[in-house]
Amino acid sequence: MKVFCLGAAGRISRESALDLVQHSSFDEITIGDYNYEEACRVARWLDDDRVKAVKIDVTKTEEAAALMSGYDVVMDGTQITLNGKSTECIAKAGCHGVNLNGFGEENQWAPFFEKAGKTCVPGFGMTPGTTQMMAMHLSNQLDTVEEVYVSHGAFRPFAFSKSITETTTYEYDPALKSRVVYEDGAFIQVPPFARPRNVKLPMPYGDTVQYIIPHSETVTLAQALKDKGVRLIEVRGTWPMQNMNLVRGLYDYGILKNPQIEVNGTQVGLMTLIGDYLVNSQEGKTTKLYGYALHVEVVGTKDGERRRGILYHTHPASDGSVEGWEGLRAYTRNVGIPLAIAAEQLAKGCAPRAGILIPEEAFNPEEIFAELEKRQIYMHEEWTTL
Repeated sequence: MKVFCLGAAGRISRESALDLVQHSSFDEITIGDYNYEEACRVARWLDDDRVKAVKIDVTKTEEAAALMSGYDVVMDGTQITLNGKSTECIAKAGCHGVNLNGFGEENQWAPFFEKAGKTCVPGFGMTPGTTQMMAMHLSNQLDTVEEVYVSHGAFRPFAFSKSITETTTYEYDPALKSRVVYEDGAFIQVPPFARPRNVKLPMPYGDTVQYIIPHSETVTLAQALKDKGVRLIEVRGTWPMQNMNLVRGLYDYGILKNPQIEVNGTQVGLMTLIGDYLVNSQEGKTTKLYGYALHVEVVGTKDGERRRGILYHTHPASDGSVEGWEGLRAYTRNVGIPLAIAAEQLAKGCAPRAGILIPEEAFNPEEIFAELEKRQIYMHEEWTTL
C-alpha cells in the first residue's frame, strides 16, 4: 500500500506521518509539500527507507493530481482554506482521501469519488473526527438521544504556525455563517462567544468555560442521529486562557473583522498584521500548558430510563516524563495520530461505500479507540441515571 502525506511538512501532519512509520503497514510513504526543503527535513527526521519527499502545489490541479495518482490514499494535512482545492486534486487522482478540517468545501467533489469507487472523509483529527466517534459510542448505547454536547480544550500557542493562526481567526470570524447549533430540527447561527458552558476537563486542565465553535460535528451528528430523535447538538471549544483573553479583546474591538488599514501607502488587513506579528513572537509561539482534552456528553433514554453518558480522553503529559510527548508535541500528536489511523483504515478498504462520507458513516468507534490506545491515548466512560 502507498500513502501520499499532503502538507506533511507542517507541525501537525508530520506527526501523522511519524505514526504511519511507527504503526502502519504502508510500503511507501511520500511527504508531499509546497515547501520542498522542509518536506526533505521531515523525511530525514522520519529516517525510514519507505519515506521520500516531493514538491507539490495543489493550486496546479492537474500536476498535483498526477503526482498523487497511483496512491491508495492521500492523507491531507493542508490548512482550511486549501481543502476545497486539495480535495479536487485527490478526487481527480482517483485516490481515497481524508483531511483534518471538514468544513464542507470537499462535498462538491463527491461524484468523482463515487465514480472512482473511492472514499473521502473530510475532518478526522481530534475534533472533528475522534469526537464524532465518542458521541456515536455513547449514542449507540441508548434507544433515544435528546442532547449532545461536544467539547474540547486545545492547549497550544495562539500562533505556532500560520495555518493555526488562520484556524484561530477563522473560528471567531464574526460574520461566519457556519457557527451554528442544532436545535429542534434547525441549524441556528450564533455569534462568537455564544452560550458559555462550564466543562470539567481531566487534570491538569480542570474547569474551563467554553463557547460555541463552527465545527462540523454539529452537522454530521444531526445527520447520524436523526433516527434517534436528537433535538439539541452544541459544539464548544477553548484554548489556553491567555489565548481566549486575546481573541475576546480582538472581537470586542472589531479587529476580528479584519478591517483594512493603510501601512506605508498600502492597504492591509489589521488582523493579518496581528497574525503575522504573533507567528513571529515568543508570546504567539509558547504557552504554559500543552495538550488536548476531549469531552463528550450525551443525554437520552435506555429501556425507558433517562441516562447521561460522558466520555473523555487522556494522553501522556507534556512535562517530558514520556518521550515524544514533550511540550507542543503533546498537542500536535493528539491531532495528527487520528488522521494517520483514518488513512490506513481507508487504504485497507474499511469504509462501507464510496463517495464523501461523514466520520460517523466511515468508521467504527471501538476500532478507532483500540488504535488510539496503542498510542497511549485512552478513553474514559461514565454513566449516570437522571
